[in-house]
Amino acid sequence: MKVNWKKFNRKTHYWGSILCALPILVVIGSGVLLLLKKDVDWIQPPSTRGVSSVPSITFDEILATSKTVKQAKVNGWADIDRLDVRPNKGIVKVRAKSDWEIQIDTQSNEILQVAHRRSDFIESIHDGTFFHDAVKLWVFLPSSLILFVLWVTGLYLFLTMHFKKRSRKRITHTAG
Repeated sequence: MKVNWKKFNRKTHYWGSILCALPILVVIGSGVLLLLKKDVDWIQPPSTRGVSSVPSITFDEILATSKTVKQAKVNGWADIDRLDVRPNKGIVKVRAKSDWEIQIDTQSNEILQVAHRRSDFIESIHDGTFFHDAVKLWVFLPSSLILFVLWVTGLYLFLTMHFKKRSRKRITHTAG
């Protein structure tokens, strides 16, 4: 049985694009937001500056200060996702599991900024873990592989059409 590659490529594009349309739209939309996270404060709060580049506060002081921010809902270390220490800016960013970020001066222990941080949430949408770990592996990963196949077959279609046009032009020029 002989395979008709043109028909196979067209069917691959047709069905492949339908299968991966929604996951790819989610990845593109969330990817655009992630590209803008440093430019749009709504996505990720901008970093402030502290007094000194030499940290002098303790972890206990960071926790105590974080507990004073009601919307962050920090009652203990279990409520903190991570600490992002920026010595050159003189701050520590406390990322609470509630998606709130508290920026604390590492010298004075003063709260410099409290803001809702949406970039981690958007990232979980982008990689599919927001929906479920299985969605990441069984929807987003296959969609990315299908998209790769679409790219390869589309490149093949483009190049074959391009070379056919060039050969037709050569035949027309040599015959004329």
